[in-house]
Formats: sequence, C-alpha cells, structure tokens
Amino acid sequence: MAAQLQFRDVTLGYDRHPAVHHLNGEVASGALLAVIGPNGAGKSTLFRGIAGILKPLSGSISLGGLKFRDIAYLPQTADIDRSFPISVFDFVGTGLWRMTGFFGGMGKRERDRIAEALSAVGLNGFENRPIGTLSGGQMQRMLFARVLLQDARLIVLDEPFNAIDAKTSADLLALVRHWHGEGRTVLAALHDLDTVRSHFPDTLLLARGPVAWGATPEVLTSENLLVAMRMCEAFDDRAAACAVDDMSSRAA
Repeated sequence: MAAQLQFRDVTLGYDRHPAVHHLNGEVASGALLAVIGPNGAGKSTLFRGIAGILKPLSGSISLGGLKFRDIAYLPQTADIDRSFPISVFDFVGTGLWRMTGFFGGMGKRERDRIAEALSAVGLNGFENRPIGTLSGGQMQRMLFARVLLQDARLIVLDEPFNAIDAKTSADLLALVRHWHGEGRTVLAALHDLDTVRSHFPDTLLLARGPVAWGATPEVLTSENLLVAMRMCEAFDDRAAACAVDDMSSRAA
C-alpha cells in the first residue's frame, strides 16, 4: 500500500533545540496509528510538524501528494483560546474554510452540513453557545465536528480522549473507527495503553526519538516502555542546538 506519510531523518524542535530526533519511516495510506510516549516525548511536536505548523530543523516530511491544507488537525484543547467570542456553530463552520475560503459565504448547504456534523457528535442544541461555556467533553465533541466537516484523507488527533468522560470517549472512538473504515489515514497521540491495545493496530513509541514502530502488540512491551521512560528522563533540555541544512529541512 502506498505511503501517506514519509519521514526522512526528521528532526523537529524549537529555537533550533531538538524535541524529536532523526525519525525515519512510513505511514501507509489508510493506517490507524497510535503515537505514544511519556510526557515530553515529542508527540505534539511531531504532529505540529505533520500539520505544517512547525518546520523541520532537518530532514523532510512527505505527505503523499497532499498539501498541508488537506490535513485535518485536532490540537489539544489547551491550545484553544476558550475566551475567544465565537459560537459553537461558527467554530465548527471553520472546518469548511478549505472549500469555501476564509471569506466564503455560508449558504443553506453549508449550514446544513454544520448542523449534521453537530448532530453526529451529539451537540444538538449547542449551536449558539459560546465555546467558553463548554465542558471538556463538549469541547472535544465540537473539535471532532470540525474534523468531520474537513473531510480530509489525513487526520491527526493530538490527545483526543484526554480528560473526558467514558461516554464521550466511546462516541469519539466510534468516529475514529468509522474514518478508518472509510480508508482515511488517522494518527492519534494517546496516553491510555488499554485504548491503544483495543483499537489501534499500529503504534509508534516515541521518546524524543523513535523507540519502536510496528504492530501494537510488538511495540507495547514492558522492555520498550522502560526504554522510552529512560530516554525521556535522560534528555538534556540544555543540549546544543541542531545545525540546520536549508535544503534538507524543507517539508514536502
């Protein structure tokens, strides 16, 4: 199967200090991949690189013919400014910007699609609520509704089930399985290993660098998890900045 993502010796970081080192590998089109690792392992940094928010310090990321705007990226809820004065309906509607443009009109067809997405995630009746009034689970449902509208081939979910109730987790996991069943490529950064074992056939174990990548039962061994924990503990935030090669650091 063709690769949807290719990492060629990718190093990502901030102020030229690496947070993810020398990642090589491929994600097949239609894969359902969990990305796990201790806190500070670089999962969010990797996802920002995939989404085009963060440029690699070195190496390259190939998107299999897609452009960054073709990716549906769900950030952690902590990255959302809940004080911004926008309604649930209008926030979810931003998922249509790829098709309508930033200043595109919102006709009946678009409004119907937003209403359908809200219904699909169980947010009927929340259309006019300010996003700052939502609970953690409701906020996550809203973010999933926006992803639904984006209709993307590549979906990147950063901690999608963190700090939400079991019912919301189950509902949103059902959406992830549905996307996978449609042949979309889905990556999710996760902490709950039981969820990974039960629902994700493939796993990348990250600890600033790759520890193991492959079938989930082969990756989630006690030995690999111990190595990952020790690698993160040994990481030196004061390490020297990486040298950057302008040609090799361009993302595809």
